[in-house]
Amino acid sequence: MTMALLDQIRSIFDGDPGVRKVADDPVLSAELLMLFRMILADGSVSESEMVAFRRICREAFGIPETSIDSVIEYLNDFGYETNGSQAIALFRDLDVERRKLLARHMAEIAKADAKLAESEVKLLHRTLDLLDISPVDLAKTES
Repeated sequence: MTMALLDQIRSIFDGDPGVRKVADDPVLSAELLMLFRMILADGSVSESEMVAFRRICREAFGIPETSIDSVIEYLNDFGYETNGSQAIALFRDLDVERRKLLARHMAEIAKADAKLAESEVKLLHRTLDLLDISPVDLAKTES
């Protein structure tokens, strides 16, 4: 109980740990922004897309569930400063497996609502081109 109270007090002064993690890592920020762009690509935000986004945040990036709403708010407040091309530019120098991870996460979001919109396909295709990843290579890693 005492530790939980101390963590809450520290969080007030230090800010949310999940937000700090995202704010301190430009590549992570860029990836989350790209995932959000995929969520918005078809013009609507579905519950299943948000469930997939939250799962990716927890499982792939270790962002606590209690921090995800604050991370979304942070991205909303500061994400307008970064466009998609700028976000993708951060990934160009990373190893191919890390770039494929971004593409797989984007594909997971696109497929989450069981409706693959043309705008989602276009965004994913453009991202694959910019990341220099073949759709065939991506399909190989999913199987």
